[in-house]
Amino acid sequence: MVARRRKRVAGDLEAGVPSPPGYYAIPIKFSAKQRASHYLYVREHRVREGTQSAWPQKRTLFVLNVPPYCNEECLTRLLSPCGTVQSVELQEKPDLAESAKEPKSKFFHPTPIPGFQVAYVVFQKPSGVSAALTLKGPLLVSTESHPVKSGIHKWISDYADSVTDPEALRVEVDTFMEAYDQKIAAEEEKAKEEEGVPDEEGWVKVTRRGRRPVLPRTEAASLRVLEKEKRKRARKELLNFYAWQHRETKMEHLAQLRKKFEEDKQRIELMRAQRKFRPY
Repeated sequence: MVARRRKRVAGDLEAGVPSPPGYYAIPIKFSAKQRASHYLYVREHRVREGTQSAWPQKRTLFVLNVPPYCNEECLTRLLSPCGTVQSVELQEKPDLAESAKEPKSKFFHPTPIPGFQVAYVVFQKPSGVSAALTLKGPLLVSTESHPVKSGIHKWISDYADSVTDPEALRVEVDTFMEAYDQKIAAEEEKAKEEEGVPDEEGWVKVTRRGRRPVLPRTEAASLRVLEKEKRKRARKELLNFYAWQHRETKMEHLAQLRKKFEEDKQRIELMRAQRKFRPY
């Protein structure tokens, strides 16, 4: 019974490692001393037809089950025999929105991703993806020529990398601000060109450009406005509260209209009497 079980296990290993549908398993080891293999599951990165992707089609390899000790440099070295690797990006989970993303900064995104990750590996030619799908292993992550730090040595290295270089930070901030200023200038120039030009349906875009800037109110001015509105609201609430007040208000308004009518009549008569040219 035991012999049959051993033969069955050996047959399963010879047949290949089970992997998710559509993926190919690549065995890797941390070092030559490690006996058990870890498996990377890879496939060609594809998106639905008509969907824009941040990764180039037919040149991007999607990798699952990337261990924490395997970084971008290790993946580049492991997959470089398949072809020239253009870029490698590690993420916590796959992208749901296939859109272009701005490059991340090592200074403002320093939080490492805990646990296993996924990777997008972009080759210079499509043949690199085909070669990676037929890659045999096991591949060694840490070798004598390219050792990978672990344990206390990795902690010390991570702490040293966490200390920011002021000059490098200044260069990156200046580069970002120059790109931002160019973007704002391009948007303003485009707005100037589009302002006043009718579109296909004949509509003209109206912007706030050219208006006089409004100065912010001071605290004293704001208090005066609030007090004025409060008094106005109080008068409005008390006005015409009773029926007799409403009748008196109407009568006063009618009397003012009559008085104004009589004054206008007298002014018209005076203007007629002051005319110098009298044809009749």
